[in-house]
Amino acid sequence: MTGKITTINPTTGATLATYEGWDTAQIEKSVMDAHHAARTWGMQPLQTRIDAVLKIANELRQKKTSLAKLMTLEMGKPLREAEGEVEKSAVTAEYYAKNAEKLLADESVHIDGVNAWVSYEPIGLVLAVMPWNFPLWQVMRFALPSLVAGNGILLKHSPNVTGSALAIEKLVVDAGLPAGLLTTMVVAEEDVPHAIERLIQDDRIAAVTLTGSNRAGAAVGTAAGRASKKSVLELGGSDAFIVLEDADVEAAATAAVKARFHNAGQSCVCAKRFIVAESISKKFTQLFVEAASRLHMGDPLDTQTDMGPMARADLASQLQKQIDASIAAGAQLLLGGQTHAGAGNFYPPTVLANTGPGMAVFDEETFGPVAAITTAKDDADAIRLANATPFGLSISIWTASESRGVTLAKQITSGAAFINAMTASDARLPFGGTKKSGYGRELAAAGVREFTNIRTYWSAAR
Repeated sequence: MTGKITTINPTTGATLATYEGWDTAQIEKSVMDAHHAARTWGMQPLQTRIDAVLKIANELRQKKTSLAKLMTLEMGKPLREAEGEVEKSAVTAEYYAKNAEKLLADESVHIDGVNAWVSYEPIGLVLAVMPWNFPLWQVMRFALPSLVAGNGILLKHSPNVTGSALAIEKLVVDAGLPAGLLTTMVVAEEDVPHAIERLIQDDRIAAVTLTGSNRAGAAVGTAAGRASKKSVLELGGSDAFIVLEDADVEAAATAAVKARFHNAGQSCVCAKRFIVAESISKKFTQLFVEAASRLHMGDPLDTQTDMGPMARADLASQLQKQIDASIAAGAQLLLGGQTHAGAGNFYPPTVLANTGPGMAVFDEETFGPVAAITTAKDDADAIRLANATPFGLSISIWTASESRGVTLAKQITSGAAFINAMTASDARLPFGGTKKSGYGRELAAAGVREFTNIRTYWSAAR
């Protein structure tokens, strides 16, 4: 286990840095140190942990410029989106600092003759396997509630954002938290499956969380099951964006473009399948294509850029295969559809119409800037099409009637439903999926309690 990790700038193709992968002895030392740090941290008063999370918020804002630029260089998101990611993480830290006492308070249970209560207690060291698409936010939305709950974190980040992963560890230490409490492991890609399997079996690891592909989720979930360990999986998504005939079409189309092409479409919770009522499909499609064609694709460090490159060349190649297969199956190409010439992993905003079940862009998760538009005959047809996916992360429904939107939402399986708004994550609300989009929840009360020991106390009267 001594391979190297080389990070590449997806905008230029230039090498950013090379890191030596850790060997078995280095991983063992990191687990030993992190386990000790977690045990010590879990015995600290809640107020100490709250104060620490507030310091992380301050540190995030102080380092906003450097963190954002590093993320942009490593995975290509526009600088303003990266800065927004830092601010969102800081806001989430403040949310947990403000609400931790209430969220983690003992809950009294009335039983005659008994003093009974439920307590939310730390579980120890949690292994976190995180993706590259939101290098900071994906970590922070798990790490912040875990730290305030009294746990330690062993982070295995995606290799192509190794610099960001190490910066996160440094940020936590600079904020005054104990060394080892959040430890970034540097594991070469070829060593990851074996290393993660072995770590999950280690008795010092209390639980595991993963955000990533379904293939990786299946491996981690299986290993956690064998070890009888708690796991949370946030996996793929193919979210439906449903526009009914009574919707504000202009507002829906504007939101739809942002929902699809934010972060170059590289998000599990991006809208991917646009299901539009027949009577307004022509107007919506025209507005959508016009708005998508105006997006400025270019250097993500330029503040005028709307969409940067895809994070890796192999991701662009996979997207091209899905688009080509869908066109061959009868989809109509309205915009884009070909890899951008020149340096970098640029792929233009792409729109396909006449899509539906049986096409790759409808059946599979598309992790890049392609939108699949299909037409629904009526509400029942929209429900059928929205449910025609193995995924179940979120849905967005646009209609003049909230009650109508909620009625539809209740017939579509997903972890969240948004009415007249694009899907988003917010610290105040639980986030997670159903079906092949995973299980467990992050954020809000559910997120801070996922990795606690929900412990029953029963004291009989004497």
